Parts: sequence; C-alpha cells; structure tokens
Amino acid sequence: MPRTALLAVLAASLMTISQPAAARDPLDIAALRLTTAGAWEGKLEYRDYQADRWFGIPMKVRIEDGADGVTLIRKADFDDGPRVGNVRITTVELLDAATGKETSASFRKGREASLETSSLRLAAPPVDATHWTMIAEADGRDDDRPARLRVTTVRDGDRMTTLKEVDFLDDAAETWIQRNRSTLTRVGG
Repeated sequence: MPRTALLAVLAASLMTISQPAAARDPLDIAALRLTTAGAWEGKLEYRDYQADRWFGIPMKVRIEDGADGVTLIRKADFDDGPRVGNVRITTVELLDAATGKETSASFRKGREASLETSSLRLAAPPVDATHWTMIAEADGRDDDRPARLRVTTVRDGDRMTTLKEVDFLDDAAETWIQRNRSTLTRVGG
C-alpha cells in the first residue's frame, strides 16, 4: 500500500476513534431500553375515572437485562391496600428491533396473563444514554372498553417517569385521558 493511502486510512481511523461514542454507535431504541436495567423506587399514581382523582402508592421496580440485547424482565412491587395487599407484576418485554415493535407478556397473581404488542418510537433524537423520551402505542382495552393506548417514558438521568394515556375507541372523539403514571429514581444497578 502506498504511503499516502496508508496515511489516509490511519487518519480516517483516528477521526472515527476520536468521535464520541454516540456519534460512532447511534443510540437506538434497543440500546436505550437496556439503559433502564437496574433497581428503581418511587411512586405509582393512577386516575380513578369515577372520582376523577389521582391516587398514589409507593412502588419498587427491578428491571433485568435478558442478555440478548432485546429482552427486558420487569418486576414491579407495590402495596395495593388492605383488601388486595402486596402486588407483584412481572412483565417480559421482547423487542423486534427491525420493526420497532415490542411484545410484552404481563403476569399478576389472581389475574389472567396479558399479551400486548406496541409500536415504539423516539420523540426526538436522544441527548445521551440517560436523557431521552420514548413513546409506545398500541390498541387494547382500558376500563373494559376498546382503546388506543399511549405510554410515554422520559429518562432524565437517574429519574424515569412514565405516563399512560388512553383514547377510547367507542366514542367519536379523539380525546387522550391520563390513566396512570410512575415516577422512579434509580437506587442501584
């Protein structure tokens, strides 16, 4: 290889190496999902449609990396009061990175397992691995009614907020109603 060509190859390699990691390896949905792995604590709030009020309870969440780059295992624990007691919801989420679709199966004692497929997208390019907003949309049911579901997750460093909104499909209007939200802070790896 002539010396000029070798110098050009070396210069190009050095330019690539000197770029920030985000410029070399863009943070895509698959990579950003994996940044949520770890222990989180905070609050789960839900909106009671009849009372039109928010109710909140403490919650702990543990998210595990499935070790294949596309699977997450989420365990959420909260106390749902004296009638129900402690609740654990275990959810396994599998991403099809080629389509941006995530299929999740959720399990909760005393209830039927649920299966849902959502389309994931980023609201804007991520700032970095811990500063981004992701939106999941799916058709499903809420309050025993057919509905369009939208879940917006905002990662802001060691804080992660998630808002679930619902647009009921059995009426003519497109009206998004806030259904539940969680505010979590990272407490460990």
